[in-house]
Amino acid sequence: MKRYISDQHFYDDDVMLQLDHRPFRDVKEMNEYMIRRWNDSVKNDDEIYVIGDMFSWSGTGRDPEKLNAVLHRLKGRIYLIIGNHDLKWFDRPDVDSGRFEWIRHYAEIRDTERNVILSHYPMPFYGMNHMRDKNGKLRTFMLHGHVHDTREAELLYDFERRTAQVTVTTAGGRAEPVICNLVNCFCGYSDYRPLTLDEWIRRRAELLQFF
Repeated sequence: MKRYISDQHFYDDDVMLQLDHRPFRDVKEMNEYMIRRWNDSVKNDDEIYVIGDMFSWSGTGRDPEKLNAVLHRLKGRIYLIIGNHDLKWFDRPDVDSGRFEWIRHYAEIRDTERNVILSHYPMPFYGMNHMRDKNGKLRTFMLHGHVHDTREAELLYDFERRTAQVTVTTAGGRAEPVICNLVNCFCGYSDYRPLTLDEWIRRRAELLQFF
């Protein structure tokens, strides 16, 4: 089973306290909670796509042994989309990059007959975004991270709501609304659990109604 998550920021005091205001006393408590939530949801043969910023190479996290210890406690087959915070650690020779099935800046995969675009940074317009299945449902989704649960995320959701009111004509001559199908896989939205595509799609619908 494929599952997705982004922006855990293991060992990142600043993100925990200043950006996300996560409800933990310190990074040790945060790390342990995120590891437990991950392993409670994931089976060993699951494919987990981390869509950037898994670790932050700062503070107490500036230690390859600590990063490796977390990686080897997590279940599943892990794939990493590189985020801006990952740039400082993912290719260091003392980090066990072999724990990942692959590490990429961007990827396009299939998940239960649907197209999934994986990028740490959200892109509202991307390839195959107008493709629909035989029932007329859009079947391409852009899964991203980066914006967490911030003012930037609110602006992104507002943009999606507004573009959905705009009609365009496709190359095939169909008139249809602009549906971006962006899915923010910020770990705080899932209580730090990697979710399936269907679970994230439902969470997306809740968020777009909320903001």
